[in-house]
Amino acid sequence: MDQDGGVPEPQDVEVPAHSVERLGRLIGPERYAALREAANGALQSLGPARVWNISSTAHGGGVAEMLRLLCGYAKDAGVDTRWLVIDADPEFFAITKRLHNRLHGAAGDAGDLGPREAAHYEAVLDANVDAIDGRIHRDDIVFLHDPQTAGLANRLIGYGVRVAWRCHIGSDRTNAFTEEAWSFLQPHLTHCRTFVFSHAAFVPARLAGADVWIIEPSIDPLSAKNRTLPRARVADLLARIGLLEGARDERAPAVMGGAGPFSPGDPLVVQVSRWDHLKDMQGVLRGFADGLAGRTDARLALIGPAVDGVSDDPEGTRVLEECFDVWHALPRRTRDAIRLVTLPMDDPLTNAVMVNAAQRHATVVVQKSLQEGFGLTVTEAMWKSRPVVASAVGGIVGQIPPGAGILLEDPSDLDAFGETLATLLADPAEMASMGRRARRHVRQHFLSDRHLVDYARLLAHMTGLPGIS
Repeated sequence: MDQDGGVPEPQDVEVPAHSVERLGRLIGPERYAALREAANGALQSLGPARVWNISSTAHGGGVAEMLRLLCGYAKDAGVDTRWLVIDADPEFFAITKRLHNRLHGAAGDAGDLGPREAAHYEAVLDANVDAIDGRIHRDDIVFLHDPQTAGLANRLIGYGVRVAWRCHIGSDRTNAFTEEAWSFLQPHLTHCRTFVFSHAAFVPARLAGADVWIIEPSIDPLSAKNRTLPRARVADLLARIGLLEGARDERAPAVMGGAGPFSPGDPLVVQVSRWDHLKDMQGVLRGFADGLAGRTDARLALIGPAVDGVSDDPEGTRVLEECFDVWHALPRRTRDAIRLVTLPMDDPLTNAVMVNAAQRHATVVVQKSLQEGFGLTVTEAMWKSRPVVASAVGGIVGQIPPGAGILLEDPSDLDAFGETLATLLADPAEMASMGRRARRHVRQHFLSDRHLVDYARLLAHMTGLPGIS
């Protein structure tokens, strides 16, 4: 969609089928049988209806990754599954980033969510509905993902489509910002019957009595981001991007500021996140610089996407620049212990393998978010048997049971963060034990089969709901 409000062109995302049978060999016969039974039930109830997912981007962030995998498994199971990405202009994404922050209870930028913003939001999404008119049929099922797509709900429902709004974000506590965001969204969801949240605490009181489902996200153990990698492959990948010593690929530099590589034997703390104020990359940097750099032999890598590769997040460039300014102002000795890494997004498969390698090489993985929708980077690291230090916010809390990681009660307390890291790094036996417990927990609760069964049951439920004439 051009700056002058031209005709939008929603993008079809082609997803290859992912083998459900291969997943079955990993999860075991009992769980595989339950998955097949749920899939067959959903197929029978769907009949000729198709299942659509509509989101704001095909790359970058957990929603896009999740959709790529779930759609692939659904296709292999015989479900006619489609994925569309809306087309919007920079002003639209500035508004929806504001919504994103305020649903998390944070101000974000100083912009308004008033009548002008509401009119632009509605106009962009109405134009997207017009562009896809005729492609989505009556009685199809559509999952609309996050605030960027909520404004499609009423018109699609008016066409006889069964719609569920899938909200991946939120806050454990309400405040003026969360109320402002929900007031903005509510008129666009007046006819929506079904809502899906990742975390029960995110469900607003205004949805009391609605058809609300809680479905926690999952990771795919067979994906490029989570499959097993040999140690030599890990070292090679991290050398190529300049994070570790070794043969560097000069065509794909990722470490900022001309900083040199770390030794492969250095203890490494890693946070992998978008460049987003709520992920608090700068807080991780400051806490590590003040509490560990120069006092231990540990190193820190803050790893995020190349900011030109995430189309729906206008905040990324500013956050990355702020982090770089803080890093550059540090004393030389402290700066030498910290790296800022931007991974290219032009090839999602390559990006996923690089993240996999970074998490596997890490001594400790951190997710020190100030607010968090779910934070699957926690589960990803736990699956790789890494000890995790993460904030006790949002969906992170449900991912880490006692003994499988460390939850920070106050993510803004940088002294406590540094002390927690230092204590854990000094106890290799506890780190190893924590990693083993973490992997067992993920195997039981957060692999793709559980997620697919949840969605199969939801599909069967939604096909039993009467359409709107």
